[in-house]
Amino acid sequence: MQGWRFSEYTPDGENGNVFEQMLKLFQELLVFTSGDVREALSWMTELDKEYELTTSEYGMADFIQELIEKGYIENPDDDNPGYRPTKKMEIALRQKALEDIFGQLKKSKRGNHNTNFTGNGDEHTSDRRPYQFGDRLDNIAISDSLKNAYINNGLDDFRLTQDDLEVRETYFQSQMSTVLMIDISHSMILYGEDRITPAKKVAMALAHLIQTRYPKDTLDIIVFGNDSWQIEVKDLPYLQVGPYHTNTVAGLELAMNLLSRRKNPNKQIFMITDGKPTCIKKGNSYYKNSFGLDKQIIRRTLNLAARCRKLDIPVTTFMIAKDRYLVDFVEKFTQANNGKAFYSSLQGLGQFIFRDYKHNKGKKGR
Repeated sequence: MQGWRFSEYTPDGENGNVFEQMLKLFQELLVFTSGDVREALSWMTELDKEYELTTSEYGMADFIQELIEKGYIENPDDDNPGYRPTKKMEIALRQKALEDIFGQLKKSKRGNHNTNFTGNGDEHTSDRRPYQFGDRLDNIAISDSLKNAYINNGLDDFRLTQDDLEVRETYFQSQMSTVLMIDISHSMILYGEDRITPAKKVAMALAHLIQTRYPKDTLDIIVFGNDSWQIEVKDLPYLQVGPYHTNTVAGLELAMNLLSRRKNPNKQIFMITDGKPTCIKKGNSYYKNSFGLDKQIIRRTLNLAARCRKLDIPVTTFMIAKDRYLVDFVEKFTQANNGKAFYSSLQGLGQFIFRDYKHNKGKKGR
């Protein structure tokens, strides 16, 4: 007798399930260890002993081999054995960060920051209006225009005139240029709290969000300690905290310099930090003061906040600390810049940044 016999569904087989579960854990550890594959695998081996991550048919050696075969890690130098993450792994880390923090987001059309202006934009609406000289031809509503021609002229004398044409109304979609500043001073790992790993994950998620959902937008990432410098998106998993003070002035100066090169009129700075400015540079030397709020350092920082305001560059500060004197400083900084500030836990950092990014509707640019 013909028919079907059903069995229990196991996607990709049992080993496939084990691999996917272990891959997620491995990716978490890879960000935590700043891309050190050997250390991440060592952590996994210890966790396997305690929690039995592997099975009798699928062990750690099988997992490592599958990571290699699927192109997640590689050994580029046979003379000096040592695995490192591949470009595929770096993309996967950003995708995972986006899913973890922002949820499943599908790619949408370009320039997706809505404004309140209608006009020669990117996104069509359901509204129609009569054609006007200067309207783009690709916005003409063909079906509606042909229907108008039929109503106005009939089939016997069918002709299409300018008076019959209708165009689809559009909304202008603004572009945004963003600089993300990440504090890598020593305090980001002090007091037994790892603050740099969540900051890295947020940066990776924001980068992947812009690349997939807002490809017209730009994102520059800088880190600041005693000095500041720009890093590439691919460098984020390997970012580490150093024995640095917090030179917020250097970070803001670099951010303003990067944004000055962007022709897009809509610009913003996101700053993730957990402390007060403690350092500025004077010539070739550094002036540092880790105790309290130094008037000289604070004055330079607030002056830059005001300069950003004059250049119409809002600064949104994400403070992952809630000490009263730090809150006072951030409030003064925000007032000088006319920007915004969020006092977030590490768990809520990503949601705050995502929400603020989506709702920052810039000026209409033509």
